[in-house]
Order: sequence, then C-alpha cells, then structure tokens
Amino acid sequence: MLHQQTIEKLHAMQLQALADAFVKQLDNPTMDGLAFAERFGLMVDHLWIWREDKRMKRLLNEAKLKLQACPEDIDYRTPRGIDKPVMVALCTCGWIRKHQNVLITGPTGVGKTYLACALANQACRDGIRVLYSRAPRLYHDLGLSRADGTYTTAMRRLARAQLLLIDLCEALSNVKKAPQSGQLAGVRAFASPHY
Repeated sequence: MLHQQTIEKLHAMQLQALADAFVKQLDNPTMDGLAFAERFGLMVDHLWIWREDKRMKRLLNEAKLKLQACPEDIDYRTPRGIDKPVMVALCTCGWIRKHQNVLITGPTGVGKTYLACALANQACRDGIRVLYSRAPRLYHDLGLSRADGTYTTAMRRLARAQLLLIDLCEALSNVKKAPQSGQLAGVRAFASPHY
C-alpha cells in the first residue's frame, strides 16, 4: 500500500519516468541486493535518460526536418565528393556555437538536403534548436505574415532557432526565372551575421 501511494505522488508531481523506474525496481527481485544509494542512482539515471529523450524528440519535432537523416547513416563510399573529416568536424556543431555558416552545394540528387538534415539532426541531439524550411515556403510564409500583421511573431520564431536550415535549391531556380525584390531581401536578411 505504501508503494502505491509513493507511485501516485510521483505521478502527481509529474515524475512519470521516476515512477516507472520505481515500479520496475519493485518488480525486479535482484534489486533487493542493492544498497539504497545504488537503487536511487539507477532511478535518477532512468529519469535523466527519459528527459533527454523527450527533449531530443521535442527539438526534432520543432525542427520539422524534411528527412530523418543522421550522420551515422551517411555513405562515404559513393563518389560524391563528401570529405569525411570535414563532415566529422561539422558534426561536432562547433560551427553553430561560433555563429558560422555552412553552404552545401552540388548537382541535383547528390544528397545536399540529406547532409543538411543529418547535421541538423546532430545539432538537435546536442540540444541546439533547429528550424528547417524550404526557401519558397519561407518567403511565402514571411509574405503572408507581413500581410496579416504577424511578421514580428514570425521573425521571433526564426530568431529562436540557433540553426536555421534553408533549402535553397528551388529558390535559386525561381530567382533566375523572375527575381523579386522581396525574395532577394529575404536572402540578404538570413545571410546576416546574426545567424
């Protein structure tokens, strides 16, 4: 009975992961041989992992990445001109912390978006807030936000992202066809040193 009250209190304090760890320990008879500090340490570890996993899922969800790519899945054997030491260095996310930019170029189909999403995925794992957008969609959304008076809110949302990932492939072809002053101003704004 005392255990059930403890579990209910943990749920009331919104410590579901800790309650789950406690129940698992109660159900596992081998835990009886461990000291209190060891058992408590295991429960804290369980809570820590649960919260980190939840935070990473939230960051990945907020990033709205086009592809679920991760650095471990990058194929370096295919001759696409990807320099593995450069990618390993980029995966440390030091360039984000130093407020530097990365531009991935290449012909259609070589995996530029995949590489960018893999770097963004790694950034989310490191606790960095990421936002992915295709350039045409970003320009459209910014244009709509200017029209409906929510431009400041839209810019705040963009500014919260520590890594703003803009997929430019379609935008560059549109600029060649019919350059519009609003689109070019948007490109200049996001190339500023703030990002």
